[in-house]
Amino acid sequence: MSGGTVFAVERGSAYSHSDRERIQKRTVVVLIASQAAGGFGLVATYIVSALLAKDITGSSTLATIAASCLSIGAAAVAVPMSRLMNRQGRRVGLRFGYLVGAAGSTLAVFGAILLSYPLLCLGVFGAGAGSAANLATRYAASDLAPEHRRASTISMIVWATTFGSTAGSVVSGAASDIGRTLGLPDKTGSYVFAAVMFLVAAAIVELFLRPDPLEVANDLSESRNGSRSRSNADVSTPTARDALALIWQKPQARLAVLAMIVSQVTMVGVMALTPLHMDAGGQSQNAIGFMMGFHILGMYLFSPIIGQLTDRIGNYPMLYIAGGLCTWGAWWAAVTPPTGAVGVFMGNFLIGLGWCFGVIAASSLLVTLYPIHQRVAVQGVGDFAMIGSGALAGLTSGALYATFEYRGVNYANALFGVALVVATFLTFTGVRRATRRPEHAAAMGG
Repeated sequence: MSGGTVFAVERGSAYSHSDRERIQKRTVVVLIASQAAGGFGLVATYIVSALLAKDITGSSTLATIAASCLSIGAAAVAVPMSRLMNRQGRRVGLRFGYLVGAAGSTLAVFGAILLSYPLLCLGVFGAGAGSAANLATRYAASDLAPEHRRASTISMIVWATTFGSTAGSVVSGAASDIGRTLGLPDKTGSYVFAAVMFLVAAAIVELFLRPDPLEVANDLSESRNGSRSRSNADVSTPTARDALALIWQKPQARLAVLAMIVSQVTMVGVMALTPLHMDAGGQSQNAIGFMMGFHILGMYLFSPIIGQLTDRIGNYPMLYIAGGLCTWGAWWAAVTPPTGAVGVFMGNFLIGLGWCFGVIAASSLLVTLYPIHQRVAVQGVGDFAMIGSGALAGLTSGALYATFEYRGVNYANALFGVALVVATFLTFTGVRRATRRPEHAAAMGG
């Protein structure tokens, strides 16, 4: 037999319709559990990074950079993790992200012990891989979801973050106390808890995410095509450049990525500066903490309802709402004086809600546009763009606040929301016109 011979085998899928439903239900439960554990580790890391960096360096600017390393690390891992998933499945990719997150959290502990700012930043950077894995779980849940329930399925995974985020926020202080009893520096215990929870998330996906949803989806896709004609040489994993080209070819995909970027930039841009704004007005740390909790509720609590609405009325109306909420929330926060409470509370709540609308609708739209062998690479590039833009917003927030003040920065954030509304309108009308012309329908992705 020649080494280059490839056999084409007509075959049916190894999985029936009932198998798919059973595996999907199990997959969602497993991913909710891993998401909750990973969210716990993520929030515990985020809360103390800036504080610990400021303790080491005495610089608020360096503290902001250290906290931003979490997002930078997540962005850096998003694309290679998606390539790993494309080659070896969701389980391997998610396990990789969570294990790197655990290693990063452990490295941050040593950075705190040695009072090494660079080592601390490197550890937080590694912990960002756990954040990238948490984001990727929403796509893993959608691999086997019925088309009419994709947004609802994604929203359930987003909703699970509520539990981990809340628990991480509550336990962070106690974790620091436990760390001190073990002889660790102040605040370091949160990194220990984060490392443990990332390991728990890795164990959950390794032990229970079987069969791998992406492998099952690939099998079902090949069965629908009527044959399997593959060898190791045939398996084409799109590169990041390929994925970027695929996104650029479809206006709907460009809109989906833009929606994720606007949602993330607006959320980070407003949330990062509001504590400074409130502090300048003499508001208490408790008030600032309640504001953050209100913001997190907006981001996650209503996601199941938003997912069901997206499946029912479509992605475009939800993106209009996302842009409107981002605009409204940023404007309301902008016009609120530092001593005000209602405006900053409601502004940050609406921004969080707009983020939820935008991410769920955009993720659902992106999933529908590509076949399974291209989907994962496109998702990785989309997450890179979203997380990277959020990291940039966080890194520049301090300088922008010093130059334009809270009001000026938030007026700019409000304009991002307006831009999303305009882009949604132009994309929707353009695609609708194109689909009316049969010769262009295929090129526009239907």
